[in-house]
Amino acid sequence: MTLSKDSILKKIKKKAGRPMKVSELARVLGISEVQRREFRNQIKLMAGEGSLVRLRGGRYGLPDEMNLITGIFNGHPNGYGFLTPEKNDQEGDIYISPKCTAGAMHKDKVIARIESHTSSGRPEGRIMRILERSTTSLVGLFEPLDGNGWVIPMDNKFFHDIFVSSKHKLGAKTGQIVVVEITSYPEKHQPLTGKVTEILGYSNDPKVELSSIFRKLGTRFEFPLNVVEQAKKTTEHINNKDLNDRKDLTDWTIFTIDGETAKDFDDAISLDVTDIGFRLGVHIADVSHYVKKNSYLDKEALERGTSIYFPSDVIPMLPFELSNNICSLKPNVKRLTLTALIDFNHKGEVIHSDFFTSVIKSCTRFTYNEVASLLKNDATENKHSEVIDILHNMHRLSKILRKQRFKSGSVDFHVPEPEIHMSSKGTVEKITKAQHNEAHELIEEFMLVANQVVARHLFDKKLPFIHRIHESPDEKKIAAFQEFVAGFGLRLNSPSNVSSTDLQSILKRVRGRPEERVVNTLLLRTMKKAQYSEKDPGHFCLGFKHYTHFTSPIRRYPDLVTHRLLKESLNHKLSAHGKKILAKEMKETAEQSTLKEEKAVKVEREITDLRRTQFMSDKIGKSFTGTIVNVTPFGFFVELVEVFVEGLVHVSSLTDDYYIHIEQDHKWMGQRRNKVYKIGDLVKVRVKQVDISLRRIDLALL
Repeated sequence: MTLSKDSILKKIKKKAGRPMKVSELARVLGISEVQRREFRNQIKLMAGEGSLVRLRGGRYGLPDEMNLITGIFNGHPNGYGFLTPEKNDQEGDIYISPKCTAGAMHKDKVIARIESHTSSGRPEGRIMRILERSTTSLVGLFEPLDGNGWVIPMDNKFFHDIFVSSKHKLGAKTGQIVVVEITSYPEKHQPLTGKVTEILGYSNDPKVELSSIFRKLGTRFEFPLNVVEQAKKTTEHINNKDLNDRKDLTDWTIFTIDGETAKDFDDAISLDVTDIGFRLGVHIADVSHYVKKNSYLDKEALERGTSIYFPSDVIPMLPFELSNNICSLKPNVKRLTLTALIDFNHKGEVIHSDFFTSVIKSCTRFTYNEVASLLKNDATENKHSEVIDILHNMHRLSKILRKQRFKSGSVDFHVPEPEIHMSSKGTVEKITKAQHNEAHELIEEFMLVANQVVARHLFDKKLPFIHRIHESPDEKKIAAFQEFVAGFGLRLNSPSNVSSTDLQSILKRVRGRPEERVVNTLLLRTMKKAQYSEKDPGHFCLGFKHYTHFTSPIRRYPDLVTHRLLKESLNHKLSAHGKKILAKEMKETAEQSTLKEEKAVKVEREITDLRRTQFMSDKIGKSFTGTIVNVTPFGFFVELVEVFVEGLVHVSSLTDDYYIHIEQDHKWMGQRRNKVYKIGDLVKVRVKQVDISLRRIDLALL
């Protein structure tokens, strides 16, 4: 018998009708004497990871058979939490009350037992055992008490304050942000304890607030010395060996279009009009030429997973020597690239695609705003007059592709993003809505189609690769969304079997209406998160059967892997054994990349929320005009007109009447005067309170 986890589980399910000791299991499963030690170790490992449960008396049983569920505990600031089951086929998240957490902390791996269900059907449970602690240190605010101290975690999902004895304070003072190493975890009569290992500074220092986010989420700017040294040794000079088997495209009209402050240009484009339609060239920086597999640079890039962008700065996946220089497709210098050449007919249908290594020389570095302006004003006298016709043809093709895409089932979310403008001193000057113009859409369409044709090529070659997937939404969440939008007179055609086209139809109907923002936001939250996977269920929101990431290898690790695979597919045929090894590697890399992407999103969101509250902190008492963008059971959110910031008007601040929340109509209404506050209403508000540590802005009506 092979002593793998899966084979043991299958045998236990089939032959062990009750919890048993290891010796009993070995006998029932027919484990030979030679294998017994290995079997015992495997059983202990399986109990440690939760696929088996160790009971009193040394017996082991199956969690499913004992109404036990293994999963991750997600804490809530109020002391309760939710267990997310490990297996997708189990019930939804399980509510864990404050009395039933058993000392579990946010993100701990636990075993819980379902004990009851609420009237709405939600399961409630109790944590029985903590399998794995996820946290060894925390960042928090130090507060002294009787010679000792307490640290209040910055992430309020960690709802246990940390006790620090006098000898472990490291001289920390009131109001300082500190890093605490956990020395003992909370138990029934024992608090969470720790020792201060680093003092970051005072909480009212904007730089300290920023660094505390990085420390809290385990993000670092600095590269290890061996990575830095390897980056410095990478030469910008292109020699004859580098040009072997590369097509020379340096005489082609190729250019980049990026943001105003971008420095890492990893994609350039070209276009020719042909007899049958168009020939689009998407030329991507050949990062894989410089970042070799298993090199120091590669291992660090895998560890980081992605670059993290935030106002006025970036934490790059690769050192600046590569990301902003050697690999960046700067104008008027030769750069090594990987090219996707795609032929379309006049309808925008892909007729043929070709892939090859190349060398290019970008003729111009455009910004989005420049291109948008050139498309509006046909400036033949402009310094870019030689590419005006190309830009207009690109615009024409991008509109054809965009129309095709939405017709085929892509979902077009309209959720405005903030653009935070920083001063040279590191303070927030203003916050506006980020602009999304036709130049953004042009690049978006070209990158989407390039990613698609590469995915199709790798699929046809039967190569394991990293797919960018987006699974169809959960039926219960879609039902909840349907119930919400019904209050706006909206209805899905088939909620039980919803398609991306159905959802796009809803978004099209709310375009320009007061509820557009809240419907788009809620639908986005209803969707499952896009992720990387070795499996290929397709991309629901884009409506694509096969999809991968190819166009950004400077800032995304999966794209770098895709480049290596694409080159491999052009040069060699992989054996069956090679494909098996590759499939395992793709699974591990996809999981790692998804986790790192999730962390990057958290960092970016936290910094955005921090900058918003910092910007509003000196505006307490000031008045603004705003629009109600969401109504909740505890009040309503108002988006300010003068600055792109939103805050909460809590129902307790409405003192001119007793207000009731009418959920189905998404409004608050006064009981005596019938005054109504609903989505889309224009209101005058005053900034009542700003809490930077909680990232909260409270408003009051005028």
